[in-house]
Amino acid sequence: MKCIAFFLLLTFPVCGFSQTDKEPKTAFTKMYLPVWLEAKEHCLDVARTMPENLYGYRPTSKSKSFAEQMVHIGYTIELLTKRYVQGMVVKPNTPDASKMNKVEIIKLLETGFDYTTSVIHTIEQEELDETCVMYHSCNTVSRAFAFFYVQDHMANHRAKSNLYLRMNNIKPPEYTW
Repeated sequence: MKCIAFFLLLTFPVCGFSQTDKEPKTAFTKMYLPVWLEAKEHCLDVARTMPENLYGYRPTSKSKSFAEQMVHIGYTIELLTKRYVQGMVVKPNTPDASKMNKVEIIKLLETGFDYTTSVIHTIEQEELDETCVMYHSCNTVSRAFAFFYVQDHMANHRAKSNLYLRMNNIKPPEYTW
C-alpha cells in the first residue's frame, strides 16, 4: 500500500500540470502571450495600487466606481474570450462590485486573466482562423483578432482606472512596454 501511495505522490504532480505550463500551439499565440501577460500584470498592479478604502471612488455620479471598473475588467475578460475567441453563447451576469472587497476583486481579475491565458495556450490554428461578428460594431473578424479586442477592452477600463488613481494623488504603476 505504501508503494502505491508513493507512486501516486510521484506521478500526480506530472499529471497535474496544466496546458499553461507548456508553450502555446500557434505562431500567433506564441507571439501574443508575452504581450497579454504584460497587460495582465499591469492591470493587476493598478488594482493593487488603489487603497481598499478608495475602491468605491467614482469621479462623477455617472461614472463607474474604481471597484466597478475592476470587476468589469475581471468579468468581461472571460466573457469576451468565450464569446468572440471561442464562439460560445454567453450572457452577461456581472458580479456586484459593491458586495466585494479588494481581495475578492483582485481574485476575480486573476481568474479572468487566467482563463484567457489558458485559451491562448490551448487554442488551435483552425479556431483562430474562424471568424466572428463583433457585437457592437458588427465587424467580421478572425478569432485571432478577437484576442486584440479582449485586450483593448481591458486596456480601456484600465486606463480609466489609472485616472482614478491620479485623481486621488496616487502615482499609477509604470507602464513598461
